[in-house]
Amino acid sequence: MTQSPTRAVKLFGTDEPPAETRVLSAGPLSAELDAGNLRYICLNGREAIRAISYVVRDQYWGTYNPEIEDFEIEESNGGFAVRYTGICRGEGEEFRYSAAITGHSNGALTFEAEGMPVTDFLTNRTGFVVLHPVAGVSGFPADVLDVEDKITRTTFPELIDPKQPIMDIRALTHEVAPGIRAVCRMEGDTFEMEDQRNWTDASYKTYVRPLGLPHPYKLPKGKSFRQSVTLSFEGELSVPGVAAGTETVTVSVGAETGPAPQFGMALEARHAGTLAGHADSLRHLAPSYLSCFHDVRDSNALDALRGFKAAGEILGCELGYEAVVPGEDVATELSEVAQLAAQASVDFASVAVTTAGDLGFVMPGTVFPDTRDFDTLYAAARAAFPNARLGGGNFVYFTELNRKPPPFEQLDFVCHGTCALVHAADDRSVTETLECLPYIVKSGRALFGARHYRISPAGIGSRTSPFGDGPPANPDARRVTMTRADPRQRGLLGAAWHLGYAARMIEAGVDSVTLGAPLGEFGLLHHQMDYRQPWYDGAGGFYPAFHVMRGVYGASGAPCHTVDVSKPRNVQAMALQSGLGLDLWLANLTGEDTTVSLSGLGSAKVRLCVLDEESFEICAADPDGFEKSERPCDGQVLTLAPYAVARLQTAI
Repeated sequence: MTQSPTRAVKLFGTDEPPAETRVLSAGPLSAELDAGNLRYICLNGREAIRAISYVVRDQYWGTYNPEIEDFEIEESNGGFAVRYTGICRGEGEEFRYSAAITGHSNGALTFEAEGMPVTDFLTNRTGFVVLHPVAGVSGFPADVLDVEDKITRTTFPELIDPKQPIMDIRALTHEVAPGIRAVCRMEGDTFEMEDQRNWTDASYKTYVRPLGLPHPYKLPKGKSFRQSVTLSFEGELSVPGVAAGTETVTVSVGAETGPAPQFGMALEARHAGTLAGHADSLRHLAPSYLSCFHDVRDSNALDALRGFKAAGEILGCELGYEAVVPGEDVATELSEVAQLAAQASVDFASVAVTTAGDLGFVMPGTVFPDTRDFDTLYAAARAAFPNARLGGGNFVYFTELNRKPPPFEQLDFVCHGTCALVHAADDRSVTETLECLPYIVKSGRALFGARHYRISPAGIGSRTSPFGDGPPANPDARRVTMTRADPRQRGLLGAAWHLGYAARMIEAGVDSVTLGAPLGEFGLLHHQMDYRQPWYDGAGGFYPAFHVMRGVYGASGAPCHTVDVSKPRNVQAMALQSGLGLDLWLANLTGEDTTVSLSGLGSAKVRLCVLDEESFEICAADPDGFEKSERPCDGQVLTLAPYAVARLQTAI
């Protein structure tokens, strides 16, 4: 008999423990110490800076997880002090740095670091990164002190900026609360800012080493360098920012609004032929469409197309086709694929196309005035698939769409993907990405207007990567940036993230979303892979996200209700009209018990089902396990365990 899963496997899909954190306080200042860096730097409870981190990245933009040695921490009534040594090793290279953090009762904070390459060290970025939050900052003013000591007034961009909105930075000043301003000064190099919302991060990032300089670059062995970030505040610091208040989250269901998006499922060519063995389980899911991803350079096209046809028959939904062609002769390449599709007797309701060259990274500020390549590609796709809706855009991230927009007027729909692991892979950074989604959709709409907007694919991991040779492998089920195989896909955190993603897409008003897959790295069912899947490799079964997506797919096009959540960073919610009444879904996006106060459900009897640690094993073993997890509920107050998902159903 397979042993019960550990708590870590239930929550995160891996036995790798999450990083321990500690809150540091100095007078009105508080900050969270996380793996040697600072997060959620607040003044009187109001967030001023999202993070200050000393970051070491490799030549492919992967972020090192440093080993921490000689860690010391001191706390007193007047402040705190932290010291440690960080060590980064990889591919025969080694880099060390000594760090010192001090916080004072007047709200001042200093983070200093001295770097020392033990060997020649190849990197794309080594040094400080400062993150400003988005909420309460987007669209608001900032004063910039440049490296020539000149001060100018600008604003944090409201729409996502494809380039660097602020350059040559020495210090940034912005208002944290009425009458209180935060001054963040960066020394040791020239800094510039990029709008990290391009990559689904909920922040503006000020970073060291201008992108206009060569990358990667070498840090010579034995040559040390120093950098620092200091934070201070102007104004009356005794004025409270926000009350600490209660931890209860209020969720209020409001009036009926527009329909939910069409929620589809992703399928890659390499998994298409394996679905038949899981047909009985997959028939519990009813996606609005199946989006079939096919890089024609990597597989036998006829076998892939036959597999897509069979998958569509199992799931009983229309098929979309996402085709990557070499781009040398797109008319011939697409014509040949269309002929093979006819031979396989597969019909695609929609076809989105891109060339292999457009899967790569696009530097900010690059100008693409000539759209003839896009014109030729889209004309060839129309000719090859005349009866299908034509889509295009980019198959990687919003970044590439934003920096290299195609001629949208030729398209029936526009698409791009998202990834929750581009810059950080810790649990909270993953769930923080949900905060950014409405900004992405708003910025997308500003680019291409009212055309059908499809997010495809949406995932915690990255299906492809614009950097290096592709997403890094993750054989040991760790938290790794930009990997395809993120372990949280099969944990409760993954289920909460999927629910939060669907809720944010409803809020943003996108038209269709490709979320979840039958099998593989983005799958909803266990399938043996070439990497370790703790507990599931012995037990098999259904991932928690299976039960969430069963409900989400079924909600495609359903009437929605507005939902107001007092702490959307902690809890996400969506309310939909079903044939039986109202379905309110809730997701706890934190690792703590969270109490939710509910309103707007009326006086009807409420049926509650919960996906959490308690119901994990029955849900893993039974496709109807979620329905069997019913618990008592008064419809007014509910406590959600870490990363739990709940559905409350009220009768008509």
